[in-house]
Amino acid sequence: MARPVKKLPEQWKKEIMDAARELFISQGYEETSVSDIMNAAGGAKGMFYHFFQSKEELMHTLGNQMFFENNPFETIRYKHDLNGLQKIKSLLALNQSDDVRNRLNMEAVSILKDPHILAAAVAENRRILTPLWLELLEEGRRDGSIQTEYVKELAELLPLINFWLMPTIFPATEEELHHKYQFVIEVLEHMGLPVFDDNIRSFAENCIYDISETPCGHTSMPENAGKIKKKGGNGT
Repeated sequence: MARPVKKLPEQWKKEIMDAARELFISQGYEETSVSDIMNAAGGAKGMFYHFFQSKEELMHTLGNQMFFENNPFETIRYKHDLNGLQKIKSLLALNQSDDVRNRLNMEAVSILKDPHILAAAVAENRRILTPLWLELLEEGRRDGSIQTEYVKELAELLPLINFWLMPTIFPATEEELHHKYQFVIEVLEHMGLPVFDDNIRSFAENCIYDISETPCGHTSMPENAGKIKKKGGNGT
């Protein structure tokens, strides 16, 4: 009788992450347990903790992976037929067209209540996204499509806007979220970055509604929620 093929650690990690992604999207992050993930991956629960300290860390890692597998900044970088402002609008359109990533991001809203994960996400966004935004904004200023003297400041601000709009970080009602979103539109337009067309506005409005309807929209995470202690990986 042939012996079962022993999986390499890299294969185990991939299968655990694949199983978790499918479960988080199909039945929800809060409703998925570590046991559910390992049953789907076909391994013992201890194998999970060989790679991840908690379910929250796994979700954080998944978000990073999905960003780098389909990085919209890389997609639009070489579109030489577009000016800087058009590239930013194309970037936002690409973001909203990635249904799987958007659904996973929605499920990840609750983990940002964990201060360790929030700190890691902010640091990674600053390290990864700020230089990418700066590159686009400087291109737009050079070609004249973006009229602003605040390129560096906008590059630092843009990666932080999503955190400010998260009710798990800054508690807000749906009405207050809409008001904050309108504030963002007006501030960016005033700073010379008019990027919100009708499609992007509609997408953002739907996201606000979805966030408000999630169980974590106005409540705290459970007191026993796992905490990430490692800060490896890259931000989204």
